[in-house]
Amino acid sequence: MPIRIASSCGQCTSFTAANFCNTHEVKVNEKYTCDQFSSEGDLNKSIDCGTCARFKREDCVHPDIATKGMLCTSWAPKI
Repeated sequence: MPIRIASSCGQCTSFTAANFCNTHEVKVNEKYTCDQFSSEGDLNKSIDCGTCARFKREDCVHPDIATKGMLCTSWAPKI
């Protein structure tokens, strides 16, 4: 199964505040991904450079412009 940040539970309409997936009826977290992902209308603003594992590191895709609050398609969760 391919890993897709954009299909993460944190952006899915089935993800509840109690970290529960209403589609699969299991406990999950915002970092999980699946093929039955259903996107919310708005982006989750907590997934930005300030919460990215690559922020201020050499492997950041946009090191010259990355700043806290900026959204990026190359975001990686901190583990």
